[in-house]
Amino acid sequence: MKKMLLIIVTVLCLVSLSFPVNGYAAEEKKKAASQTQTELAPSALSAVLMDADTGTIIYEKNSHDKLPPASITKIMTMLLTLEAIDSGKLKLTDKVRTSEYAASMGGSQIFLEPGEEMSVDEMLKGIAMASGNDASVAMAEHIAGSEESFVQMMNNRVTELGLKDTHFSNCNGLPAENHYSSAHDIAVISRELLKHKEVTKYTGAYQDYLRKESKSPFWLVNTNKLVRFYTGADGLKTGYTSEAKFCLSATAVRGDLRAISVVLGEPNTKTRNSEVSKMFDFMFSQYTKQTIFKEGDVMGKAEITKGKSKEIELVAGQQYSVLMKKIGNASKVRHELQLEPELKAPIEQGQVLGNLVVYQGDQVIKKFELKSPSKVEKAGWWTMFKRTTAKLFFVD
Repeated sequence: MKKMLLIIVTVLCLVSLSFPVNGYAAEEKKKAASQTQTELAPSALSAVLMDADTGTIIYEKNSHDKLPPASITKIMTMLLTLEAIDSGKLKLTDKVRTSEYAASMGGSQIFLEPGEEMSVDEMLKGIAMASGNDASVAMAEHIAGSEESFVQMMNNRVTELGLKDTHFSNCNGLPAENHYSSAHDIAVISRELLKHKEVTKYTGAYQDYLRKESKSPFWLVNTNKLVRFYTGADGLKTGYTSEAKFCLSATAVRGDLRAISVVLGEPNTKTRNSEVSKMFDFMFSQYTKQTIFKEGDVMGKAEITKGKSKEIELVAGQQYSVLMKKIGNASKVRHELQLEPELKAPIEQGQVLGNLVVYQGDQVIKKFELKSPSKVEKAGWWTMFKRTTAKLFFVD
């Protein structure tokens, strides 16, 4: 009996000792993983690392904190400018006149004189490379009539993008009341800007000139030094005020991956550039992209009830890709077209018909909306009669 009691006590002691050790080991492992993430941007007040193609956020730190964005504000200014060009409202060759108000802007500038005219192309260079506050206001007034009206356009675009952490009070990022954004929102706006592929012609250049043919050419040097010193970096925008500290929304491309890295509230430019580079290195070393469909690929067909056309061919209007860790098992990735159970005419162009669902094993890793590439009108009675008759007599 005593021998049995001794065995039981010994077993209980061993079991009780094993739990704290295992628990401690698990806690240390969790802590180590957490530190690896945190250390990507330890000095930033807020940070985000995003894949530009899929919009997948790989890393974030205080990503929804509302902070002063300084000149990163100009990403939205450039976005609205390029959208105005796409819509035909503007041309790159259009001349933009500088008002007294625009010329009076302090801080970073390209030293526009009241009444001076520059092309939209030159103004974009001045905004993207030299962070010209004067060029930003001149561009805003040219597009919307006044900076106030342009700022309203900026905030309307924020709403359209579904952003909750941003409100603009000016177009250049100079300190102002009720002017704030977040690393998350800036990453989303940056991603939208990068859809205009021509933007990197401005944001990715290290040096250029304005007033080149004049007696006093103005030498532009990009405020974002990563475009020179980090392979693949080609944008986007730096920012600094004493309140905001050092900020950067940067992008770099390597192979078929494009990264967006946003840091706010960094203590100096050296730390800012180092931490953004570290985030880029992390993404490019750890992740890969798997393409499900390329733009123009036929994905399948959707049957349409009571339509002039019996079906719609679903052609990919964009590239559909998923971001995966390199250590992931790509062979387990599969996809399905999940269409609405009964699609009835009329169908409008752009109408959502269902989803492209991507799985890894049994887990859904991405859903894409499938939209109708064309309009399908409702079939008339004669067409429906012929179809019914054909079915009755087994005629196709």
